[in-house]
Amino acid sequence: MTSSSLTLGVVAHVDAGKTSLTERLLYDAGAVAALGSVDAGTTRTDASDLERRRGITIRASVATLAFGDLVVTIVDTPGHPDFVAEVERSLAVLDAAVLVVSAVEGVQPQTVVLWRALRRLEVPTLLFVNKVDRSGADLDRAVSQVRRRLTPEVVVLSRVRGTGLREVEVEAVPAGDAQVVEAAASVDDGVLATWVDGATPALGDVARALREGVRRGALTPVLAGSALTGAGIEPLRHAITRLLPSAAAPDGPSSGTVFAIDRDERGRRAWVRWWSGALRLREKVAPDGRRPASVTEIAVSRPGGLRISDAVEAGEIAAVRGLDVRIGDVLGSAAGRASYAFAPPTLQTVVEPYDPTQRIAMFQGLAELADEDPLIGLRIDGEEGEAVVRLHGEVQKEVVAALLEERYGVLVRFSETSVVCLERVVGTGEALDVIGVDANPYLATIGLRVEPGTRGSGVVFSPGVERGNLPPAFIAATEEGVRAALRQGLAGWEVTDCVVTMTRSGYSPRQSHAHEAFNKAMSSVGADFRSLAPVVLMAALERAGTHVCRPIDRYEIDLPDDTLGAVLSLIGRLGGKTTGSTPKDGFTVLTGHLPSAAVPALAQRLPDLSGGEAALSAELAHHAVVPAGTAAPTRRRTGPDPRDREGWFRDVRR
Repeated sequence: MTSSSLTLGVVAHVDAGKTSLTERLLYDAGAVAALGSVDAGTTRTDASDLERRRGITIRASVATLAFGDLVVTIVDTPGHPDFVAEVERSLAVLDAAVLVVSAVEGVQPQTVVLWRALRRLEVPTLLFVNKVDRSGADLDRAVSQVRRRLTPEVVVLSRVRGTGLREVEVEAVPAGDAQVVEAAASVDDGVLATWVDGATPALGDVARALREGVRRGALTPVLAGSALTGAGIEPLRHAITRLLPSAAAPDGPSSGTVFAIDRDERGRRAWVRWWSGALRLREKVAPDGRRPASVTEIAVSRPGGLRISDAVEAGEIAAVRGLDVRIGDVLGSAAGRASYAFAPPTLQTVVEPYDPTQRIAMFQGLAELADEDPLIGLRIDGEEGEAVVRLHGEVQKEVVAALLEERYGVLVRFSETSVVCLERVVGTGEALDVIGVDANPYLATIGLRVEPGTRGSGVVFSPGVERGNLPPAFIAATEEGVRAALRQGLAGWEVTDCVVTMTRSGYSPRQSHAHEAFNKAMSSVGADFRSLAPVVLMAALERAGTHVCRPIDRYEIDLPDDTLGAVLSLIGRLGGKTTGSTPKDGFTVLTGHLPSAAVPALAQRLPDLSGGEAALSAELAHHAVVPAGTAAPTRRRTGPDPRDREGWFRDVRR
């Protein structure tokens, strides 16, 4: 690329005006001929019928414009917390971001979540306080909330006259203004020394200090305006081009990241951010050791839309066809930015078609949706005809239902949403099955020991003393069977944080009748170990025992001091605990833990208790054992049950 480039994320809490801001930037740059409207459903980045009907962004979308010699590719991300996974994937490919805050509603729960993610990923960020033309707008209040809830290290670069009026005027604060110089001095020793000596720092030095402070995350510029009227957009554009770092130099080995998968009328395509080098048409790519596949089409995002190209180069985003890739795959060498993983969904629901004859079509549609959003966590049981999906919230139900209807013509309904628990091993248990003993129909002998592992370790499988005594293929098959069995523990939930060790093994060596080829009836195969392992594992697990653990969220509530007592009482009734309390300027920030199942009730009651002033953010912190005296939730098992030896041996034939 001959010009410099910038991949810019526009992120915000729902309804802060992020999509309208994207539309305004595109229009003012001449990338679109007419200004679209969220209310009218005419924006370029909300492409689906559902997005236009609801007026919210569901899937991240890409649009490119030019600010002079700077080519800016904007990634417009969802604002609703139910689609936080989509935001996560987008944040990992950004050079910088604009975090939009409403001048009316101020800092909201999702604003805090997004800010924390941007800080963890070290994405240089500007704040844009939108809607200063709306009734109830208050820039000073919004900035005060930013200082209190996000960061105190801000510099305000906008002046607003006529706040709350359609004719609102916004002008840029000059670089020589005292508060701008003071902010520059706080992040640059040279500017500080000049300022302390009573001299006036050069404007170029101030601008350089601000730019470096933003790049390091030590300083956050705050600008204001209205995406609807266009007030304040020119200073924002100036800040984007002068204060945010453009893409790194394209030198280096070929490298890119897959951040989205979607489908259009021509089929599946992968969206990639290219960091260095280039990906060329017909080039063969084999991510994570999978079979190489050729790039059959590259469409690069450029001003005016996607353009078919022979290559995607450093700093560009493109839709690529032909590759067997998944979201998060690194193509080529290591990508330019590590991914930040939000916690997985803690809610689940069963999806059923209204028309039973459409069950297979529903399964196929859900599988494609799970391909586009891996955190859906789809679990399909063909025998029971049941599909379970994991969700971040109730709005996702509507999205899944709408997509299944629009794309596949399948009408579905959902069961009541429930939380997703897990099981942890309590003690140590062992079990053994021997070839030809106790009706074992498989030509495999397996002994297993299961015991607790460290928290967060997942499932650790060890061949134990069997390494070298058993062919590697049989060890791998045993591990595969063990991991499959642990997906449904004693209470039906997935079992984690445990160590499974092989304690004994045996097999029938490769044999054949005289003058004949290999005979499976006389010789062990991998399927013998894969099929027997769940039976042995579950017998050992029953001896060890498990605890059902429910998800616990870490919450943070920013609320007025005079509502503290009522909110604390509600948290206690919902089974929560408070771990911290920080008062500041008439507000208190409460932190603590609350069962995930109780978070919706807290969110529903909080506005009434606080007069709409409280802001709640919550995310999964850990899983805790269900308290004594509380019935542990169970999940209905799907498929054959390995605890039923007779039924398993009958249904899972050799």
